[in-house]
Amino acid sequence: MEIPSIVIPPVDDIQTISIPLPTADVPSYVPLVVPPSDLQEPKGTKPVETAEPPAPTLPPPFPPYKLPTGDVLVPTTIAAVTAVAATTITQPIIEKLRKKIQKFLQDKIKKWKESRKKKKESLQSSKKT
Repeated sequence: MEIPSIVIPPVDDIQTISIPLPTADVPSYVPLVVPPSDLQEPKGTKPVETAEPPAPTLPPPFPPYKLPTGDVLVPTTIAAVTAVAATTITQPIIEKLRKKIQKFLQDKIKKWKESRKKKKESLQSSKKT
């Protein structure tokens, strides 16, 4: 009797994938140097004279504008306040009226559709007989 044997095929080399290490752009800044609060000028030195540049002057963006007199401002203000108040007060009233009118019209349309449907049904039933 012969001993059984197993034939193992040759092993292929499998190449591994190389994954590069991740990189990141790390934000950096130049540190702010703050002088100490007790900083003094060294002995034997003179301060440097610096001339400040004059402040820039810009022309005004608009020509000079005179405000209207009180005779004009008072009626204008009253008209504006009245318009806002009237709109604020009448808005809920108009909204209620709109809802009532819309409901009334919807009911009328519904009744009209029902009567039309009844007429069609009666015409069809009369044709059958």
